[in-house]
Amino acid sequence: MRILVAESEPPAAREKRRDSVGRSSGETFLKRLGDLAPDASCDRVKPADRGSRVPDAVGLEGYDAVFLTGSPLHLYEDTPETRREVDFMRAVFQSGTPAFGSCAGLQVAVVAAGGTVRAMQERREAGFARRIARQPAGEGHLLLDGRPPVFDAPAIHTDEVDALPEGARLLASNSVTRVQAAEIRHGNGIFWGVQYHPEISLREVAAALRRQSEDLIEHGLARDEQDVERHAALVEELHRQPDRRDLAWRLGLNEQVTDATARMTELRNFLTHLVLPTRSARGRA
Repeated sequence: MRILVAESEPPAAREKRRDSVGRSSGETFLKRLGDLAPDASCDRVKPADRGSRVPDAVGLEGYDAVFLTGSPLHLYEDTPETRREVDFMRAVFQSGTPAFGSCAGLQVAVVAAGGTVRAMQERREAGFARRIARQPAGEGHLLLDGRPPVFDAPAIHTDEVDALPEGARLLASNSVTRVQAAEIRHGNGIFWGVQYHPEISLREVAAALRRQSEDLIEHGLARDEQDVERHAALVEELHRQPDRRDLAWRLGLNEQVTDATARMTELRNFLTHLVLPTRSARGRA
């Protein structure tokens, strides 16, 4: 199996993330895919970077799956970085290669297929998206196979999908963010995506909270940096000791977040239920 990870982070954000957790968003995906598909051959490209070499639609046909990472890019802004990201995703759709994206990865696919993205204004999902529930189109959808009817997931974002493109299916929502999971069919391709982050660990959640502490304070989710640090320290300790029921209780979390296997449900489902059948249909060994 050949997998391509498209890192949506621009260079400065990539290095900032590496400084906090030792990995860029693309490197996190590579680590998770190494666990889920150890025999796969994985490549990484950086579509947002100026001068970066990325495959065109024909080149993308040689892959069995494409993964798009999260990013601080704002897809409603017309910048060279966002244009490069959207152009890459349009080539993915043209190639017919199945694709998955989380957070900004979902937003890139939405814009590439004709939908829109907007800022969340005063609302925030910081740390975890709570009480995500299936919508009618999500009942029985294989992206959510194994998830309970309502669940939490790691999430940090300040932007959201405004309008899904024509023909897309809304799979899951919560009270903060309407589009938490979606399927998009566009051109020759199919995309499954989520606004939350099934790929990140609780240690990475804690680091993201610390990186965004100023924003959390500005929007009234924390009183000061010490407040953010106390909360992040609890999340990080739960990463180290996932069986600590007292910590899970204090954070209001259950095994859907604390158990790594459950946390990666959507990644596993994408590979099992979309990539492998598509690969067989293409006649690949």
